[in-house]
Amino acid sequence: MITKPKGTYDVLPDEVKAWTKLESIIRRICQIYNYKEIRTPIFESSRVFHRDASDTSDMVTKETYDFLDRSNRQITLRPEGTAGVVRAFIENKLYAQSPMQKLFYLGQMFRYERPQKGRNRQFNQFGVEALGSADPLIDAEVIALGTTLIKGLGLKNVKVKINSIGDKESREAYKKACVAYFSQYKDELCGDCLTRLEKNPLRILDCKVDRHKEFFLKAPKIKDYLNESSLSHFETVLKALDEMKIVYEIEDNLVRGLDYYSHTVFELEVDIPEFGAQNVIGAGGRYDTLVSDMEGPDIPGVGMAFGMERLLLAAEFANKSLGKPDYLHVYFIALGEAAKKACLTQMNICRLGGLYCDMDYLSRGLKAQFKTADQNHAMFTCILGDNELEEFKINIKNNETEEQETISIYDVYPYVLNKINAKSACAGCKEKEVKE
Repeated sequence: MITKPKGTYDVLPDEVKAWTKLESIIRRICQIYNYKEIRTPIFESSRVFHRDASDTSDMVTKETYDFLDRSNRQITLRPEGTAGVVRAFIENKLYAQSPMQKLFYLGQMFRYERPQKGRNRQFNQFGVEALGSADPLIDAEVIALGTTLIKGLGLKNVKVKINSIGDKESREAYKKACVAYFSQYKDELCGDCLTRLEKNPLRILDCKVDRHKEFFLKAPKIKDYLNESSLSHFETVLKALDEMKIVYEIEDNLVRGLDYYSHTVFELEVDIPEFGAQNVIGAGGRYDTLVSDMEGPDIPGVGMAFGMERLLLAAEFANKSLGKPDYLHVYFIALGEAAKKACLTQMNICRLGGLYCDMDYLSRGLKAQFKTADQNHAMFTCILGDNELEEFKINIKNNETEEQETISIYDVYPYVLNKINAKSACAGCKEKEVKE
């Protein structure tokens, strides 16, 4: 039997509803915040992601899927969304169309890592990128969008962990301090951190192996090396979050895993026991030199990304499942070939009018067809036999009230539509009464 590759998964029909609901919520929130959708290729030139030999992030050094195409070009399956969006921003000169571009994306990413619950080698990511402004308030807006999404999924106790890694001048001063300090403990550093000590000492702070060692906890803090402009930027972000009543916690060792960040970096956490210590659900930061590093103009940006599998898993653990059962407005039961053709005609009329409909194509008995109507959560079931067909009548059953009527076969669509509208109006009246 041929099976799917390790680290991939199938989204089966009864699971797709949750995905489409999540995508709908994301698109609605991005519309509220005035972010426009962009779609970039699943594979790019490797130069888009492997830009700098000093980049020591695990994603770049260990996890990308790289290959040569038939023309011997180096290609990489995208491991994250930001670099591809920035490449499209530069190549299509979006900065010439508008000085500020607020973009979002949804798409599949690929990383060769150890598969686990909610983390796969092929996964889906949602992200936003705000390009064109160095204003600290746009950092706060991106964070606000992220917290709004989490709350929109019905999740509570959202926590923002935030830090500043400053501008280039601040980072250079801090790097020197880190090199001086960690060089004393070379014998205790893991292999990855020894490499980072030479190439990018800030990345040592992101180590999952050494972070709980005593010497690590006493390492220099970047807040002590921020210059005046970096401190001002960070304080403005924090004040904006205070104004929006967004709860945050300053995390001194937070640097994020990608090397292009500057100033604000953050992670969004949710309080879900099943996640254990891995409760980060989204993250991001500012990247003021990424556009110019990719041969574009000197334009700053800030972004954020979520693993969509993690979002769905969080909603599931919090009993906020997005996968409500699908339903049909009408299920047609035909008893006989002539009745089947007549049902097909009426079903087509209903579908053209926007009603969700289906019928049996397996010539099964009445009991089996009623069972299928129930499985499809049909609001109405239409039953047509030879006697009804001769009189141009059809039996229609309201599956919620169990009431059954006989109507003209030509009135199925208006009958169902009127019942649905009446039910919606009634629900609106009851909601108004509750509010009053």
